Amino acid sequence: MKLIGFNFSKINIERFSEKVENLKINTNINISDIEELKSDFLSMKEALLKIKFTYNINYDPDFAKIEFMGDIILAVEPKEMKDVLKQWKNKKIAEDFKITVFNIVLRKSNLKALQLEDEINLPLHLPLPSLKQEEKEE
Repeated sequence: MKLIGFNFSKINIERFSEKVENLKINTNINISDIEELKSDFLSMKEALLKIKFTYNINYDPDFAKIEFMGDIILAVEPKEMKDVLKQWKNKKIAEDFKITVFNIVLRKSNLKALQLEDEINLPLHLPLPSLKQEEKEE
């Protein structure tokens, strides 16, 4: 499986309040559609899948919200494509395929979310590494 394309179709970030009290940050990924994508630029050995996703980061209670919508295009083996599409008819996804797709969404979307959070002064939804001074023994 190879990542061929990743595109955002919607990016929305809103801040509703200035109070940063008892903040809980929740994330959610949803796959809304999986379909075969016809293309002439790949060899006949691989098939293309287009996966539509939504990724939300909610700052509760009613502090802020970030929403991403987009598409992922993956090159897969024809047999794998048939299996994925067959399962998708029942809105199911194999666990290994789902993990791969979610990791792609998280990697791409979290980078953009961190940038946007910094721009509108939201607390970061992921902890970043930081340095601390060593305490000196007397």
